Amino acid sequence: MNSAARFSLSWTPWTLVLALLAVVLTMVFSYLSWRRSGYQRKVLLLEILRIAIVGLAAILLNQPEWVEEFRPQGKPLLAIIADQSDSMRTADLRSAISNEPETRRGALQRLLDADLWDSLRERMDVVVEATAGEGTDLSTPLAAVLERNPSLVGVLVASDGDWNQGVPPADIAGRYRARGIPLLTLPLGSKTQLPDLELISFDVPTFSIVGKTVRIPLTIDSSLPRETILKVTLSTPEGSTLTQDVRVAPMARTSDAILWKPEVVGEVMLTLEVAPHAEESNLENNRRSAPTSIREERLRVLVVESYPRWEYRYLRNALSRDPGVEVSCLLFHPELEKRGGGNADYIQEFPQGKDQLAAFDVVFLGDVGLEQGQLTATDCELLKGLVEQQASGLVFIPGSYGRQFSLLETPLADLYPVTLDPQQRQGWGSPLANHFQLTEGGRRSLLTRLVDVEDENAAVWENLPGFQWYAPVVKARPGTETLAVHAEASNPFGRLPLLVTRTYGAGKVLFMGTDGAWRWRKGVEDVYHYRFWGQVVRWMAYRRNMARGETMRFYYSPEQPLVRQTVSLSANVMDRSGEPLARGEVVARMVSPSGETETIRLNPSGEAWGAFSGRFTPQEAGTYGVTLAAPETLSQLQTSLFVQGAPLEKIGKPARPEVLEEMARLTRGRQLQLDKLEELRQSLATLPDPPPTVRRVQLWSNPWVAAAMVGLLGMFWVGRKMMGFI
Repeated sequence: MNSAARFSLSWTPWTLVLALLAVVLTMVFSYLSWRRSGYQRKVLLLEILRIAIVGLAAILLNQPEWVEEFRPQGKPLLAIIADQSDSMRTADLRSAISNEPETRRGALQRLLDADLWDSLRERMDVVVEATAGEGTDLSTPLAAVLERNPSLVGVLVASDGDWNQGVPPADIAGRYRARGIPLLTLPLGSKTQLPDLELISFDVPTFSIVGKTVRIPLTIDSSLPRETILKVTLSTPEGSTLTQDVRVAPMARTSDAILWKPEVVGEVMLTLEVAPHAEESNLENNRRSAPTSIREERLRVLVVESYPRWEYRYLRNALSRDPGVEVSCLLFHPELEKRGGGNADYIQEFPQGKDQLAAFDVVFLGDVGLEQGQLTATDCELLKGLVEQQASGLVFIPGSYGRQFSLLETPLADLYPVTLDPQQRQGWGSPLANHFQLTEGGRRSLLTRLVDVEDENAAVWENLPGFQWYAPVVKARPGTETLAVHAEASNPFGRLPLLVTRTYGAGKVLFMGTDGAWRWRKGVEDVYHYRFWGQVVRWMAYRRNMARGETMRFYYSPEQPLVRQTVSLSANVMDRSGEPLARGEVVARMVSPSGETETIRLNPSGEAWGAFSGRFTPQEAGTYGVTLAAPETLSQLQTSLFVQGAPLEKIGKPARPEVLEEMARLTRGRQLQLDKLEELRQSLATLPDPPPTVRRVQLWSNPWVAAAMVGLLGMFWVGRKMMGFI
């Protein structure tokens, strides 16, 4: 590398005049001082030092610099950044040879394999850098080329511009601009998206109950220009299939669900496939698979009531006859000598302590309140902790005695999904039957699915036997979801909400604003009534039973996480006596599909209930092995966590030439066209030689120069002191 050095001044007319004037005046003053001393030699030396100091200050005033230029030896270098990401597999170009659709990668390869660079190699070296990785990172290879090659004359970036990793390319373009090196960009691909259907999500539950229908949501993204009806097929490894028609909206995302009833206990990998469409360009994204565990579940439910009204009697029967539910009833009947009843499913008192209450997955509170012989403030505090920390469910079914108002003076007030009218404590009764009306959310919800076909389900709700009493509801509280409203009654806030859900902490809450669901048995017996309450129990207990051991529970959110999406991990840990683990250490060992291990410490989030939480961000798609361990209890829980793949690169998406255009504009380069090869060749051949690397040493702000100035001033002061001038 050749180098040259020179001295440079950055002066202005004012600084130059001021510097010359200072030097001249100093010389005149020094001559007069020397003559006044009788032309003594030592005074002459002192005045020469004064003139030198002022002269140095005058030079520094004009910002002197020591400039070194380094010119690279050999040929200048032209770098080509070739985008080899998966999005370059999109076939949205027309081949100049056959006029058939050509992929962006094919056009790029044709460009690199041509003899385009032979005429350039006489003047410059040509190197090709290809992008690598799961996504498109244009900034990293650009930065590497700039750092490694001092003789860089320019860079040709051939890409579709669809970057999704690394820093923005515009940031790297700023560094090229500072070096005076242009970026020439060659956009590949069309700005119009190709017609395609993509199965974006297939949200299979972590576990399913044998013999119980499961609603599996799915989402299809369509870039087709018109609405179409497609068949989606759900299949299992055993060969069983389930087909359903889905109406897919044009140029939009369509959400739907497929209903599936598992028949055999075990681990199953479900596969959903969207039937190919004649116009779509990519069939690789029409299929997804996800595992689920099919179990025989037994849930524990507690029903608390005062008078044994009809709603309570039929609810108790429905739950006790459900083979997957173990029901316990507590009846606060004021006319009984003691609590309980004649059957084995009655208990004598409200569960005492966290260890007893934590055994219940769902609690139903009927027309009970904070009265003598009923619930206490401590019971309400325990119920709140059960929902918030243990992920249990709580169902409010108020009654005409209005005892629910006393619950609003306890910690349960935070959980209540609706606002009640205190002026109408006994609610509203009517000799005429009233009816439910499903909301849009209610039409999609599994809780309100009384038959498997959505259109038929809405008709069933409209024709259900009506209720003749409903709670004094004013409105739903913020953060809740209303599934059903009163078909006729309304107030300034709209239709009265009667079926409302919400999430509180780790658990769920349901408000049922009537006590007439038992009437649904009219003419059909237990078809709708049993199904509804069975779905409620399983929906509310689902999260807490995702993974369960003898002394541990493990659950996470979201239930079907994507790659690179943060997952909230939660655990409930009990000691051997059944008491919540108040203090201790809980760790989760995550083993990725490739075998890499990551240990996550779960921190206490509710010590009174043995609740622990942490966060985890998966970097791979597939099934993770999870081992939850608590050294204090010497217990472990082994389960799995399935992570859906979310590829960064998608075939068929439109190109982004505006990204490449900005890079060229920032570096004073050009955006070239693939069909103008001669112009491309000329643009590369006329690139100027790389500018020299310049190193500037600013003497006017250099610490050594400042030290020299201080030293000269010190010498001048000492000389005047020795001569007696000071």
